[in-house]
Amino acid sequence: AEGLNEAGLSAGLFYFPNYGRYEAYDPARKSSSVADLQLVPLVLSTCRDVGEVEELIGRIRVINIDPRASTVHWRFADRSGRQIVLEFIDGEPRFYDNEVGVLTNSPDFPWQITNLNNYVNLHPGNAEAQRIGNVRIFPFGAGSGFLGIPGDVTPPSRFVRIAFYKATAPACETGLDAVLQSFHILNNFDIPIGIEHPEGHAPDIPSATQWTSAIDLANRRLYYKTSYNNSIRCIDLKKIDFARIGYQAHPLDTIQQQPIEELSIS
Repeated sequence: AEGLNEAGLSAGLFYFPNYGRYEAYDPARKSSSVADLQLVPLVLSTCRDVGEVEELIGRIRVINIDPRASTVHWRFADRSGRQIVLEFIDGEPRFYDNEVGVLTNSPDFPWQITNLNNYVNLHPGNAEAQRIGNVRIFPFGAGSGFLGIPGDVTPPSRFVRIAFYKATAPACETGLDAVLQSFHILNNFDIPIGIEHPEGHAPDIPSATQWTSAIDLANRRLYYKTSYNNSIRCIDLKKIDFARIGYQAHPLDTIQQQPIEELSIS
């Protein structure tokens, strides 16, 4: 679903229900076909940058295995800072330069960018006090420049919220500073179990947030935390000898419990 390779290329998959369409599977072209859910590992095992991703997609056919499954779309980013979004519309791949640096789920990426125009009034800081007739109205507190920003968990609302949070975040001096700031922002997007389904009808694998990650492309470090353990963990690809280390799989959590540090007061 998501990953980073030793060249500093990052890829991520996002569900894209009710939008997009892949081309139909042709058994005669099976050698150049890849299932949508396997595109991320294919890209990260064969490409070094965004340009090579675009070339790869021109040589292969992305299909789905089960027509009942949701379509997906992807984001790719490399060490140059370039980010792109890939969507399949009417069976054809479409790439979009992602200058806002944000992606959620449906609708399509151009629609999400256009929708930002509905929030042209948002700005960092406070709104100015003004008078309505003889009544003076003023902000209740800090952050009133963001009054009207959507707070629900739908993909369009999350897209708007993260776009403005990201755009107003201060620049960081180091990659680690940026990672920690990213987690601070992403804390606003945790979806708890229970909000997306009628009471008593949660599935075995709910759509609630299961993990949150931040990737330092320049230093090739992947950081993550989970819904069970908010301690930030890190995988440093520069410390892995890929000539010696083979495929490994590890659970996100060995113990599904949040560690708590108890302070001793004496």
